[in-house]
Amino acid sequence: MFLIVFDCFDNTSYKGILPLFLSANIQEKVWRVPFFLLFVLIPIAEIFVFIKMSGLIGLGTSLLIALVTAMLGGTIVKYQGFQTMINAQEAMKRAQIPSKELFDGLCIVAAGATLITPGFITDALGFALLVPPFREALRRRLSRSGAFNATHFNADYTEFHDNKRYHNPQDPDVIDVEYETIDETKRS
Repeated sequence: MFLIVFDCFDNTSYKGILPLFLSANIQEKVWRVPFFLLFVLIPIAEIFVFIKMSGLIGLGTSLLIALVTAMLGGTIVKYQGFQTMINAQEAMKRAQIPSKELFDGLCIVAAGATLITPGFITDALGFALLVPPFREALRRRLSRSGAFNATHFNADYTEFHDNKRYHNPQDPDVIDVEYETIDETKRS
């Protein structure tokens, strides 16, 4: 069905982005599916679900739920975003690549975008992306699918690594100096 629907589009601006072994016709169709889902099918489904829910619980209650989920979701996104940033910094301090934290951050940004979009379907998706076990299962599934390839390595900086947060000025290994830059061209 999608291939028939997408044959009516004639935008070829994304031809060079996908791998070269795909034909231009397939490249265009691959790019059109997400945009069609995002901008056509999801809003239609959201409107349908919103009308059904408004009929069941009332329009005012539906609007209130949409407002409360946006505010609650924003608060959770803010908290988890800061926590993910702290976790990423800690991973980098341990000389590790924060790939898990980067994926979590991407999921949290996507959750924030879906939670501020009014609708019950996007709210359910947004809150699901805020649940750490759901993100972990999604990350494992994506890594097994071969769609994403991650390379992991550790670097050990034993010579330059310092576990102390701040240097002690009384430490004999610390030399406190002051310097002045002298411009030789001005002296002459």
